[in-house]
Amino acid sequence: MKKTHSHSPAAWLARVLLPLATAAFLLFSSAPAQAHDSLESSNPANGSTVSTMPAKIELTFDHTPIAINSIVRVEDATGTDQADGPVSIVDNQVSQAVKPGAPQGKYTVVWRVVSSDGHPIEGTFTFTAGGPNSAPSAAPTAAAADAGLPGQLVVAGVVGAVLLIGLVVAGFMIRRRLRNPEGEG
Repeated sequence: MKKTHSHSPAAWLARVLLPLATAAFLLFSSAPAQAHDSLESSNPANGSTVSTMPAKIELTFDHTPIAINSIVRVEDATGTDQADGPVSIVDNQVSQAVKPGAPQGKYTVVWRVVSSDGHPIEGTFTFTAGGPNSAPSAAPTAAAADAGLPGQLVVAGVVGAVLLIGLVVAGFMIRRRLRNPEGEG
């Protein structure tokens, strides 16, 4: 008695490739929504020297962060936090007041905010207060590098590899079934 198959190679191929194509579509269609906000500039700028200690530190993002659990520490050379009061978020600008009378010297600003997509983002930068006057730059800091595009390229590569492997396996299976349509050894 011959064994009959209720599924054609085309139906089997559809069952294999449809979930892969759906997964690829979902990953690619949602990729832009997964990009976190990025820091565009800071005032004072990263690595800058300003003549006097600023009254506040300002961070400008490409989107408006969510005002939940935001932290901006303004650490002097001893590690003491010279931040004064809560973080303020207005539009895409995050600011942190600095304690009056904060000493001159080198500072490290450590920040953490919640991106508009709901994921926490963080970074650090340094500046020196009390040296020769140099105007703060509006250029992005090193911490502002946007990792969104490289991350999307990795996802695209993985999805592409999975689809390619799926197509190769499907091709071998179809070829095997066409050569031996009855499923015999």
